[in-house]
Amino acid sequence: MEKVPSWMERLLLPKLNEITGELKAIHTRIDAVEKEIVSLRNETIAKFEATDAKVESLRKETKMEIASLRNEMLAKFEATDAKLESLGKETKSDIASLSKETKGDIASLGKETKSDIASLRNENLSLRNEMMTKFDAVDIKFASVESNVTSLRNEMISRFEAVDAK
Repeated sequence: MEKVPSWMERLLLPKLNEITGELKAIHTRIDAVEKEIVSLRNETIAKFEATDAKVESLRKETKMEIASLRNEMLAKFEATDAKLESLGKETKSDIASLSKETKGDIASLGKETKSDIASLRNENLSLRNEMMTKFDAVDIKFASVESNVTSLRNEMISRFEAVDAK
């Protein structure tokens, strides 16, 4: 290897040392920026996971509330059915005892009882229809909540991706 002339070395060596120092400073800044990017990415992922957990929690809570409401309504329907069945049995018993007393009264009571039963059935059907309408409304609200949750999740994903892109 040829020896560099000393005057050239005196001129270039300080510049080379200065450039080397600047390169080291640039590398240090790049390392700091990389650490900050990694930190921001980890923070974003953590926020995204927390959002997912909240969405999942809301979904589970909504499902549990709907299931609870359905169970409550089913129990009420079963109680109503039991009451109707009991009323039917009572009515038959009353008709049997009244038939022993007078046939004329039985005919009259039979008509009234049939009317009462029909009315109770109509009322039961009306209540059942009302509850089905309410269930449909709950299902619609649940679908709306699920849609809103999906929309919020997609918005969060978009925002996080925008942050990642920056």
